[in-house]
Amino acid sequence: MSEIALNVLPVFILIFLGWGVVRIGYLSPSVGDGLGDFVFRIAVPVLLFGTIAQANFQSGSPWLLWVAYFGGVAVTWALGELIATRLFKRDARIGVLAGVSSSFANNIFIGLPLVTRVVGEDGIVALSVLLSVHLPVMMIAGTILMERAERKATGRAGKSVPQVMLDVGRNLIRNPLIIGLSCGALVNISGLPFGGTVKIVTDQITAVAAPAALVSIGMALVKYGVSGNLGLATVTTALKLIVLPAAVFAFSTVVGLSPQWAAALVLTASVPTGVNAWLIANHFNVGHGLASSTITMTTMLGVVSVSAWTYFLM
Repeated sequence: MSEIALNVLPVFILIFLGWGVVRIGYLSPSVGDGLGDFVFRIAVPVLLFGTIAQANFQSGSPWLLWVAYFGGVAVTWALGELIATRLFKRDARIGVLAGVSSSFANNIFIGLPLVTRVVGEDGIVALSVLLSVHLPVMMIAGTILMERAERKATGRAGKSVPQVMLDVGRNLIRNPLIIGLSCGALVNISGLPFGGTVKIVTDQITAVAAPAALVSIGMALVKYGVSGNLGLATVTTALKLIVLPAAVFAFSTVVGLSPQWAAALVLTASVPTGVNAWLIANHFNVGHGLASSTITMTTMLGVVSVSAWTYFLM
Protein backbone atom coordinates (compact mmCIF):
# COMPACT_ATOMS: atom_id res chain seq x y z
CA MET A 1 0.00 0.00 0.00
CA SER A 2 2.87 2.38 0.69
CA GLU A 3 4.06 2.03 -2.91
CA ILE A 4 0.55 2.76 -4.18
CA ALA A 5 0.38 5.85 -1.96
CA LEU A 6 3.74 7.06 -3.30
CA ASN A 7 2.51 6.68 -6.89
CA VAL A 8 -1.10 7.87 -6.60
CA LEU A 9 -1.20 10.49 -3.82
CA PRO A 10 1.27 12.92 -5.46
CA VAL A 11 -0.97 13.03 -8.54
CA PHE A 12 -4.00 14.17 -6.56
CA ILE A 13 -2.02 16.36 -4.16
CA LEU A 14 -0.83 18.41 -7.14
CA ILE A 15 -4.41 18.64 -8.44
CA PHE A 16 -5.72 19.90 -5.12
CA LEU A 17 -2.72 22.22 -4.76
CA GLY A 18 -3.77 23.90 -8.00
CA TRP A 19 -7.37 24.06 -6.79
CA GLY A 20 -6.32 25.49 -3.44
CA VAL A 21 -4.12 28.34 -4.68
CA VAL A 22 -6.95 29.62 -6.88
CA ARG A 23 -9.67 28.95 -4.32
CA ILE A 24 -7.97 31.07 -1.63
CA GLY A 25 -7.11 33.79 -4.13
CA TYR A 26 -3.34 33.33 -4.02
CA LEU A 27 -3.31 33.02 -7.82
CA SER A 28 -5.97 34.16 -10.27
CA PRO A 29 -7.88 31.74 -12.54
CA SER A 30 -6.19 33.38 -15.54
CA VAL A 31 -2.86 31.92 -14.37
CA GLY A 32 -4.42 28.47 -14.52
CA ASP A 33 -5.72 29.19 -18.02
CA GLY A 34 -2.23 30.19 -19.14
CA LEU A 35 -0.64 27.14 -17.53
CA GLY A 36 -3.25 24.90 -19.14
CA ASP A 37 -2.47 26.41 -22.54
CA PHE A 38 1.25 25.78 -22.02
CA VAL A 39 0.57 22.16 -21.08
CA PHE A 40 -1.82 21.51 -23.97
CA ARG A 41 0.04 23.43 -26.68
CA ILE A 42 3.69 22.78 -25.76
CA ALA A 43 4.52 20.45 -22.87
CA VAL A 44 2.32 17.42 -23.65
CA PRO A 45 2.83 17.58 -27.45
CA VAL A 46 6.61 17.58 -26.85
CA LEU A 47 6.22 14.65 -24.42
CA LEU A 48 4.22 12.70 -27.01
CA PHE A 49 6.72 13.59 -29.75
CA GLY A 50 9.67 12.33 -27.72
CA THR A 51 7.86 9.18 -26.61
CA ILE A 52 6.70 8.15 -30.08
CA ALA A 53 10.03 9.10 -31.71
CA GLN A 54 11.88 6.64 -29.44
CA ALA A 55 9.13 4.05 -28.96
CA ASN A 56 9.41 0.32 -29.55
CA PHE A 57 6.01 -0.95 -30.68
CA GLN A 58 6.78 -4.65 -30.30
CA SER A 59 4.79 -4.87 -27.04
CA GLY A 60 1.53 -5.46 -28.86
CA SER A 61 -0.80 -4.56 -31.71
CA PRO A 62 -2.24 -1.03 -31.78
CA TRP A 63 -5.47 -2.52 -33.16
CA LEU A 64 -5.91 -4.81 -30.17
CA LEU A 65 -5.19 -1.91 -27.83
CA TRP A 66 -7.83 0.24 -29.52
CA VAL A 67 -10.37 -2.62 -29.44
CA ALA A 68 -9.74 -3.15 -25.72
CA TYR A 69 -10.15 0.49 -24.76
CA PHE A 70 -12.96 1.52 -27.06
CA GLY A 71 -14.83 -1.70 -26.33
CA GLY A 72 -14.94 -0.56 -22.70
CA VAL A 73 -15.93 2.95 -23.78
CA ALA A 74 -18.81 1.63 -25.90
CA VAL A 75 -20.22 -0.45 -23.04
CA THR A 76 -19.97 2.38 -20.51
CA TRP A 77 -21.28 5.06 -22.89
CA ALA A 78 -24.30 2.90 -23.78
CA LEU A 79 -25.07 2.27 -20.10
CA GLY A 80 -24.85 5.98 -19.27
CA GLU A 81 -27.13 6.93 -22.13
CA LEU A 82 -29.69 4.21 -21.36
CA ILE A 83 -29.84 5.03 -17.66
CA ALA A 84 -30.26 8.75 -18.35
CA THR A 85 -33.06 8.31 -20.91
CA ARG A 86 -34.88 5.26 -19.54
CA LEU A 87 -34.41 5.44 -15.77
CA PHE A 88 -34.15 9.22 -15.26
CA LYS A 89 -36.46 10.05 -18.22
CA ARG A 90 -34.14 12.73 -19.62
CA ASP A 91 -34.16 13.74 -23.28
CA ALA A 92 -31.77 12.38 -25.88
CA ARG A 93 -29.29 15.25 -25.50
CA ILE A 94 -28.80 14.61 -21.78
CA GLY A 95 -28.52 10.91 -22.64
CA VAL A 96 -25.59 11.57 -24.97
CA LEU A 97 -23.95 13.87 -22.42
CA ALA A 98 -24.37 11.20 -19.73
CA GLY A 99 -22.60 8.75 -22.04
CA VAL A 100 -19.78 11.21 -22.70
CA SER A 101 -19.40 12.07 -19.01
CA SER A 102 -19.26 8.37 -18.10
CA SER A 103 -16.62 7.41 -20.65
CA PHE A 104 -14.41 10.42 -21.54
CA ALA A 105 -11.34 10.07 -19.30
CA ASN A 106 -8.97 12.94 -18.58
CA ASN A 107 -6.10 10.95 -20.06
CA ILE A 108 -3.94 13.96 -20.99
CA PHE A 109 -3.79 15.97 -17.78
CA ILE A 110 -4.20 13.10 -15.29
CA GLY A 111 -3.81 9.82 -17.18
CA LEU A 112 -0.33 10.54 -18.55
CA PRO A 113 1.22 11.57 -15.20
CA LEU A 114 -0.42 8.60 -13.46
CA VAL A 115 0.67 6.02 -16.04
CA THR A 116 4.17 7.50 -16.06
CA ARG A 117 4.51 6.99 -12.30
CA VAL A 118 2.84 3.57 -12.01
CA VAL A 119 3.64 1.73 -15.27
CA GLY A 120 6.65 3.51 -16.72
CA GLU A 121 7.93 3.71 -20.29
CA ASP A 122 5.87 0.83 -21.72
CA GLY A 123 2.76 2.44 -20.27
CA ILE A 124 3.56 5.79 -21.88
CA VAL A 125 3.96 4.07 -25.25
CA ALA A 126 0.59 2.35 -24.84
CA LEU A 127 -1.10 5.58 -23.83
CA SER A 128 0.51 7.43 -26.75
CA VAL A 129 -0.90 4.82 -29.14
CA LEU A 130 -4.32 5.34 -27.56
CA LEU A 131 -4.06 9.13 -27.72
CA SER A 132 -3.29 8.99 -31.43
CA VAL A 133 -6.95 8.13 -32.07
CA HIS A 134 -8.74 8.85 -28.77
CA LEU A 135 -9.60 12.50 -29.30
CA PRO A 136 -10.75 12.10 -32.93
CA VAL A 137 -12.90 9.06 -32.13
CA MET A 138 -14.49 10.53 -29.00
CA MET A 139 -15.13 14.00 -30.40
CA ILE A 140 -16.55 12.72 -33.69
CA ALA A 141 -18.78 10.21 -31.91
CA GLY A 142 -19.92 12.75 -29.32
CA THR A 143 -20.63 15.48 -31.86
CA ILE A 144 -22.48 13.23 -34.31
CA LEU A 145 -24.65 11.71 -31.57
CA MET A 146 -25.35 15.11 -30.04
CA GLU A 147 -26.33 16.57 -33.42
CA ARG A 148 -28.71 13.64 -33.88
CA ALA A 149 -30.13 14.11 -30.37
CA GLU A 150 -30.52 17.86 -31.02
CA ARG A 151 -32.67 17.16 -34.09
CA LYS A 152 -34.73 14.64 -32.12
CA ALA A 153 -35.28 16.94 -29.13
CA THR A 154 -35.87 20.26 -30.90
CA GLY A 155 -36.91 19.35 -34.42
CA ARG A 156 -34.32 21.72 -35.84
CA ALA A 157 -32.14 20.61 -38.72
CA GLY A 158 -28.62 19.82 -37.59
CA LYS A 159 -25.36 19.29 -39.43
CA SER A 160 -24.96 16.21 -41.59
CA VAL A 161 -22.47 13.50 -40.63
CA PRO A 162 -20.01 14.51 -43.40
CA GLN A 163 -20.17 18.14 -42.26
CA VAL A 164 -19.57 17.18 -38.64
CA MET A 165 -16.58 15.02 -39.62
CA LEU A 166 -15.21 17.82 -41.80
CA ASP A 167 -15.50 20.36 -38.98
CA VAL A 168 -13.87 18.01 -36.44
CA GLY A 169 -11.18 17.08 -38.98
CA ARG A 170 -10.27 20.73 -39.48
CA ASN A 171 -9.89 21.21 -35.74
CA LEU A 172 -7.82 18.03 -35.36
CA ILE A 173 -5.36 19.05 -38.07
CA ARG A 174 -4.48 22.07 -35.95
CA ASN A 175 -4.55 20.15 -32.66
CA PRO A 176 -1.13 20.32 -30.93
CA LEU A 177 -1.45 16.75 -29.60
CA ILE A 178 -2.04 15.34 -33.08
CA ILE A 179 0.87 17.38 -34.42
CA GLY A 180 3.19 16.11 -31.67
CA LEU A 181 2.17 12.49 -32.25
CA SER A 182 2.51 12.81 -36.04
CA CYS A 183 5.98 14.38 -35.86
CA GLY A 184 7.14 11.69 -33.43
CA ALA A 185 5.80 8.96 -35.73
CA LEU A 186 7.65 10.46 -38.70
CA VAL A 187 10.94 10.47 -36.76
CA ASN A 188 10.34 6.88 -35.61
CA ILE A 189 9.51 5.59 -39.09
CA SER A 190 12.35 7.46 -40.79
CA GLY A 191 14.97 6.06 -38.43
CA LEU A 192 16.51 9.49 -37.92
CA PRO A 193 18.78 9.72 -34.87
CA PHE A 194 17.15 11.27 -31.84
CA GLY A 195 19.76 12.73 -29.53
CA GLY A 196 21.98 15.69 -28.79
CA THR A 197 20.45 19.09 -28.17
CA VAL A 198 17.02 18.08 -29.47
CA LYS A 199 16.76 15.25 -26.95
CA ILE A 200 18.02 17.41 -24.08
CA VAL A 201 15.43 20.13 -24.76
CA THR A 202 12.70 17.51 -25.28
CA ASP A 203 13.57 15.81 -21.99
CA GLN A 204 13.59 19.11 -20.09
CA ILE A 205 10.14 20.10 -21.36
CA THR A 206 8.86 16.56 -20.78
CA ALA A 207 10.00 16.75 -17.14
CA VAL A 208 7.63 19.65 -16.41
CA ALA A 209 4.69 18.32 -18.44
CA ALA A 210 3.21 16.02 -15.78
CA PRO A 211 3.33 18.33 -12.71
CA ALA A 212 2.23 21.34 -14.75
CA ALA A 213 -0.70 19.37 -16.18
CA LEU A 214 -1.87 18.28 -12.73
CA VAL A 215 -1.64 21.76 -11.19
CA SER A 216 -3.43 23.30 -14.18
CA ILE A 217 -6.37 20.87 -14.01
CA GLY A 218 -6.70 21.65 -10.31
CA MET A 219 -6.76 25.38 -11.04
CA ALA A 220 -9.40 24.84 -13.71
CA LEU A 221 -11.50 22.76 -11.31
CA VAL A 222 -12.55 25.92 -9.43
CA LYS A 223 -14.84 26.92 -12.31
CA TYR A 224 -16.80 23.69 -12.03
CA GLY A 225 -18.76 22.46 -9.02
CA VAL A 226 -21.65 20.26 -7.98
CA SER A 227 -24.69 22.03 -9.40
CA GLY A 228 -27.78 19.98 -10.16
CA ASN A 229 -28.47 16.57 -11.68
CA LEU A 230 -26.96 15.02 -8.55
CA GLY A 231 -28.78 11.70 -8.92
CA LEU A 232 -27.69 11.22 -12.52
CA ALA A 233 -24.24 12.66 -11.79
CA THR A 234 -23.78 10.04 -9.07
CA VAL A 235 -24.54 7.34 -11.65
CA THR A 236 -22.17 8.79 -14.26
CA THR A 237 -19.48 9.09 -11.58
CA ALA A 238 -19.86 5.39 -10.68
CA LEU A 239 -19.82 4.41 -14.35
CA LYS A 240 -16.67 6.45 -14.97
CA LEU A 241 -14.66 5.34 -11.94
CA ILE A 242 -15.81 1.70 -11.67
CA VAL A 243 -17.53 0.39 -14.81
CA LEU A 244 -15.24 1.90 -17.48
CA PRO A 245 -11.96 0.56 -16.02
CA ALA A 246 -13.62 -2.80 -15.31
CA ALA A 247 -14.87 -3.05 -18.89
CA VAL A 248 -11.47 -2.02 -20.29
CA PHE A 249 -9.79 -4.64 -18.08
CA ALA A 250 -12.20 -7.32 -19.36
CA PHE A 251 -11.59 -6.42 -23.01
CA SER A 252 -7.81 -6.22 -22.45
CA THR A 253 -7.88 -9.73 -21.00
CA VAL A 254 -9.97 -11.08 -23.87
CA VAL A 255 -7.71 -9.66 -26.61
CA GLY A 256 -4.53 -10.67 -24.75
CA LEU A 257 -2.75 -7.37 -24.21
CA SER A 258 0.55 -7.42 -22.37
CA PRO A 259 0.31 -6.70 -18.62
CA GLN A 260 1.98 -3.30 -19.05
CA TRP A 261 -0.33 -2.18 -21.85
CA ALA A 262 -3.41 -3.50 -20.04
CA ALA A 263 -2.38 -1.69 -16.83
CA ALA A 264 -1.87 1.57 -18.74
CA LEU A 265 -5.33 1.35 -20.31
CA VAL A 266 -7.12 0.41 -17.09
CA LEU A 267 -5.41 3.16 -15.09
CA THR A 268 -6.19 5.87 -17.63
CA ALA A 269 -9.78 4.59 -17.78
CA SER A 270 -10.00 4.95 -13.98
CA VAL A 271 -9.08 8.66 -13.84
CA PRO A 272 -11.68 11.45 -13.50
CA THR A 273 -13.87 12.69 -16.34
CA GLY A 274 -12.14 15.05 -18.75
CA VAL A 275 -13.15 18.64 -19.44
CA ASN A 276 -14.30 17.60 -22.92
CA ALA A 277 -17.65 16.66 -21.39
CA TRP A 278 -18.05 20.30 -20.35
CA LEU A 279 -16.90 21.54 -23.78
CA ILE A 280 -19.58 19.44 -25.52
CA ALA A 281 -22.24 20.63 -23.04
CA ASN A 282 -21.15 24.22 -23.58
CA HIS A 283 -21.12 23.88 -27.37
CA PHE A 284 -24.67 22.53 -27.48
CA ASN A 285 -25.84 24.67 -24.52
CA VAL A 286 -27.31 21.73 -22.61
CA GLY A 287 -26.38 19.65 -19.56
CA HIS A 288 -23.86 22.03 -17.98
CA GLY A 289 -24.85 20.92 -14.47
CA LEU A 290 -24.42 17.23 -15.28
CA ALA A 291 -21.00 17.71 -16.90
CA SER A 292 -19.78 20.03 -14.14
CA SER A 293 -21.01 17.77 -11.33
CA THR A 294 -19.49 14.66 -12.89
CA ILE A 295 -16.09 16.32 -13.40
CA THR A 296 -16.05 17.57 -9.80
CA MET A 297 -17.31 14.35 -8.20
CA THR A 298 -14.99 12.06 -10.17
CA THR A 299 -12.02 14.27 -9.27
CA MET A 300 -12.95 14.28 -5.57
CA LEU A 301 -13.38 10.49 -5.51
CA GLY A 302 -10.66 9.71 -8.05
CA VAL A 303 -7.92 9.23 -5.46
CA VAL A 304 -9.91 6.33 -3.99
CA SER A 305 -10.80 4.65 -7.30
CA VAL A 306 -7.33 5.10 -8.81
CA SER A 307 -5.70 3.71 -5.66
CA ALA A 308 -8.05 0.70 -5.73
CA TRP A 309 -7.34 -0.05 -9.38
CA THR A 310 -3.60 0.41 -8.85
CA TYR A 311 -3.74 -2.09 -5.96
CA PHE A 312 -5.73 -4.51 -8.13
CA LEU A 313 -3.24 -4.31 -11.01
CA MET A 314 -0.03 -4.52 -8.99
